[in-house]
Order: sequence, then structure tokens, then C-alpha cells
Amino acid sequence: MKILYHLTQIQLLIVFFILGVGYGQSDEKRTNITLKYGAERIGKRTDQPMQDWRNYGLGQFIHWGVYAIPGGHWNGKYYAGAAEWIRSWEGMPNEAYDNLYKEFNPKNFNANAWAKQAKELGAKYVIITTKHHDGFCLWPSEYTDYTIANTPYKKDIIGALVEAYDKQGIDVYLYFSIIDWNHFGYKSKLVTDKDRTDYEVFKEFTRNQLIELLTRYPETKGLWFDGTWDAAWKEQASYVYDLDKELREMIPGLIIGSRFRPDDYGNRHFDANGNMMGDYEQGWERKMPNTIEEVHGNDWDCVMTIPENQWGYHSDWRGHVKTSNELIEMLVKAVALDGNFVLNFGPDGLGTIRKEETKLAKQVGEWMKVNSTAIYNCGYLDWEKQDWGYFTTNRITQEKYMVVFNQPISGVYTVKTKKGVSIEKAYLLDNPGLELSIEKTYNNEFLIQYNPENHPEEPFVMVIETNKDQNNSDNQYLQPKI
Repeated sequence: MKILYHLTQIQLLIVFFILGVGYGQSDEKRTNITLKYGAERIGKRTDQPMQDWRNYGLGQFIHWGVYAIPGGHWNGKYYAGAAEWIRSWEGMPNEAYDNLYKEFNPKNFNANAWAKQAKELGAKYVIITTKHHDGFCLWPSEYTDYTIANTPYKKDIIGALVEAYDKQGIDVYLYFSIIDWNHFGYKSKLVTDKDRTDYEVFKEFTRNQLIELLTRYPETKGLWFDGTWDAAWKEQASYVYDLDKELREMIPGLIIGSRFRPDDYGNRHFDANGNMMGDYEQGWERKMPNTIEEVHGNDWDCVMTIPENQWGYHSDWRGHVKTSNELIEMLVKAVALDGNFVLNFGPDGLGTIRKEETKLAKQVGEWMKVNSTAIYNCGYLDWEKQDWGYFTTNRITQEKYMVVFNQPISGVYTVKTKKGVSIEKAYLLDNPGLELSIEKTYNNEFLIQYNPENHPEEPFVMVIETNKDQNNSDNQYLQPKI
């Protein structure tokens, strides 16, 4: 029985290898399966657009569409799911939802005001929903009538946002859902010959819309795909591979994450050899890694909601709502682990960003005005993490930072460096004239003393200078955006 049991385990492992189950590594091949549509490369992109992406630190996500009109309610009933999914709810008649666009008239929408708020937040890039799973387009697409052009508002939302954010120096990435509940050809799985015939029409429709977006908005720096988990899409490895190449040829340096393409076996994110497909990992949605090993050397970002799971506008936030200090800690943690952090906003049906989001944006922005030096162009420092917070290091200057969230009662901060690296000086980022006491103990351990009478109520940053540069593994990706 034991022999049979172990054989079963081996057989299962072989299946897992073939299907790429449980792997997320771009720097270590686990198998050697021959793939036509696997990873484009092993390792990180090193071109300037990707270097810019890597150094953003903080981004903004905008989820907006006709789902903002019901705002998580219909006929007096509360919808507990994510607001942008309300059409899929049994309490929301599809016909009623599909006619909401006739009411969509966001009179308070001001693209310049949104972009200014994002600038004050400290965001370096924005991801904007061009259309969500319902298929409603915030641009006047030529390939469907279900667009902003046929609403009372009529004007191009995406065009206004691209222009406004571009003026603020914030790079624009366009969200696009492959799922389209409004198109007859969309199928979640292909069962019949008719399904396959209809889906061919849908594929061409999808291609046309993507080409249309990049043609209309050539300022676009990248595409952020959603809704690629359906069995039907995962069968289209060859088609999506060619489409990916076509889109990249339209805009040199275009950045596309790991959600878009399936490999030969229908794997997403990582192919059957365990190698990442796309330019960065998109698997960190409303969750974060805890160690650098968990990201396997990949570029990555975390997209995060303020309440527990609301992307589009829901008038009734329930459950835990994150504070500014929680969001700042997530931001710093992401950067400390070589990632970016993207904070979501869901404007209401009139185009107003809700007061809770505005308040948090202001609080995070005020912190960023003082401490963004420890965020922009920064990444992982391979020193042992301590309980007081996180290290970050500037990829260009090699300057090192301690971002403190948990202040020791003793006022003593432990720092363990690498062999031969000595801390020569430590001071506060916002008060460089206040030099802090440093004591060396043993095994490259240093104690920094800082115990103010009134402990800061927000995270703060210390700058530490060493006897020599401590090069990071990412030093080949140094040049900042000019």
C-alpha cells in the first residue's frame, strides 16, 4: 500500500509539472516542456519603459462605469458583492441593468480634478477601466452601440482622462476586460459548434477594440487585462500570442502584465515550465507577499481596495475600511519587496470621488510629500527585516531608508547589515540636522537610538549612511524617468 501511495504522489507531481500548477518563478525553470506560447523571456525586461514602471512606487486605479448608478443596491435590496458585478446578481434584472446607460450622465465629472487629486496623492501611474465585464465602453467605440456616445453625457470619458493625467505627468494604463456580457459572441466555455462560431466573431471584436484604444490614445503606456480566466479564452493560446505581439508593435515599450496570455496548456500568469508570461506579475490582488522569495525575482504590483472588496462605487461600505496608516504600510511593504502599490478609487454615478476616498488620498498624499524619497525609484534592500518596519533603498543613489511603523518603547532600533557594511550615520529624513546615536554590537548588528518625548503618530523615515555601497540585485535597472 505504501508503494502504491508514493507512486500516486509521483504521478500527481508529474501532472502538476505539466499544468504549471503552483509555480510562479521566472528565474528558475522547474521543467523543460516544449511550448509554442510560453514565456517570452526568462528574467526581467531592462528597457526604459519597464525601468520607469519599476520605479513608480505608487499608482492609482479607477473603476467606473454604469454600475456606479445602482451603487450596490437594486429595488431596496443590498448587494453584498463587488459593485461592478451587480449585473450577475439574481436580484438585478439583466434588462434593467443593460438600460442603465440611458441614465448615465455624470454631471460632476471633472477629469482635471481627478488627475490633480492623483498628483497630490503621489501616484506616478493610473489604471483606468475602459470597460468592465458588462461591456459598457467609456470611449465611443465604433464596434458597439453600448458606449458613452449613446448616453445623455455623450462625451469621451477615456479621452478626457488620458489627456488630464498626461498633463499631470502621470502615466496612463488602460484596463480592459475580456469578458463582455453585452456581446452575443462572448462565451465562458465553448461546448457547441455555434459557440465556437460565435466566439470567432467575439475574438475579432475584442481585437478591434484593443487596436482602437491604442490608436485613439497613443499616450497609453500599458494594458491591464481582466476576465481572462474563462475556459474559452484559455483555449486561444495561438490567437492571443499573435494579438499580444500586434499590440506591442503598435506602441513600442507597451507593458502588459501576466493575466493576458494563456500558454499551450491554458495556464495563466505562469507557463507550464513555471516561467512568468507578460512583463510583471498580476497575481497580487488585494493581497501581498511577505518575503522577497515569494515574488521569485519577478516585477509585480499589488492592486488594493480601501474597503474589503469594493472596486466600483458601492454606496454602502461594510466590513473593515483601511486607514491611511494601513495603506501607507502596504505601499512601503510593496516597495520594500521590489513591487508597486496601486490604490483603487470608485467614483459614483455623477462622477464624484467619494469623501472617504478623498480624505484618505489627502492623508496618504501629505505623508508622501514628506517621505516619497523612500518610495520613488526605490526597492529591496537585502538586510534582515526587523519588527520596527521596512528597509528600502534607492536604485540610483544606493541611499538606504528605514521606514518605521512600530516604535520600540526603548527607542532602540536594531539594524543588521551585511558582512563588512558599517552604519556611519543615521538621521531623520524630515530633520537631517538631528543626527542619531549609533552603537555597534556584534555580527554586523547596530543599534540606533531615537526616543522622542512625543512619539510620531504616523510612520516616519530614517536615512542611514554606510561605509560603502551595498549593491542590490536590480542595479542593472537604475535609470530613472527623466
